[in-house]
Amino acid sequence: MPDVKRTVRIITEQRPNQKPSGVEGFPMRSWKISLVLLNENDGSEMPATIFEKATYKLHPTFGDRETQVIKKPPFKISEEGWGEFDMRIIVSAIDKGGDHELSHDLNFQQERYEAEHKITFKNPKPNLLEKLKESGPVGAGGEENGVKPKRGDESAKKRKRSEKGVDMEKLAESLQRLGEEDLLQVVEMVHNNKTSDTYTKNDVEQGEFHVDLYTLPDSLVRMLWDFCVEKLGS
Repeated sequence: MPDVKRTVRIITEQRPNQKPSGVEGFPMRSWKISLVLLNENDGSEMPATIFEKATYKLHPTFGDRETQVIKKPPFKISEEGWGEFDMRIIVSAIDKGGDHELSHDLNFQQERYEAEHKITFKNPKPNLLEKLKESGPVGAGGEENGVKPKRGDESAKKRKRSEKGVDMEKLAESLQRLGEEDLLQVVEMVHNNKTSDTYTKNDVEQGEFHVDLYTLPDSLVRMLWDFCVEKLGS
């Protein structure tokens, strides 16, 4: 199973309160932090149910509250204090999907601000994989180069494409084997020939271009197939 990437958004909200801080020039503030998952298809926020808990590691001055474990989305923590600091947030994925550490800067420059972190799940197990599917494609075949055909209930499309002489799994593997210059040509072909039903995503930050091969028009699939045969042979 290929690795799957998801984006976690950390939302921080803070405001001064009326309690004395004991430190001149630094008012006491109430602050809260919560975590959400971003839907890879449309960028919308959704509950981060892929995690079973979030462990917050605060500044040592919080004493017995320095480590706090939250076990329910949106994994919200509410605290107060006068000082800014860097904290660690360890999110633990379900189905033994591992711990993932996020660094977060608590500051008081804005009343609300957001920070996004990309997390990679390596070979997710079945239960985690099913949850990941709720927030976007999980990839197949050529994901390492950003080419993602969907599996699932696509048997009719697979049969249709097979009848036209195109093996979609082999096409995905072939695209993965192409060199950088050839892949740039593939991206250009997709952009120039896609339809309104075609799913693509250009991840500039990660330097990846994602496309669902099963949403491409038949003519473009044939074009990509012929291109790979020309570059790699049959």
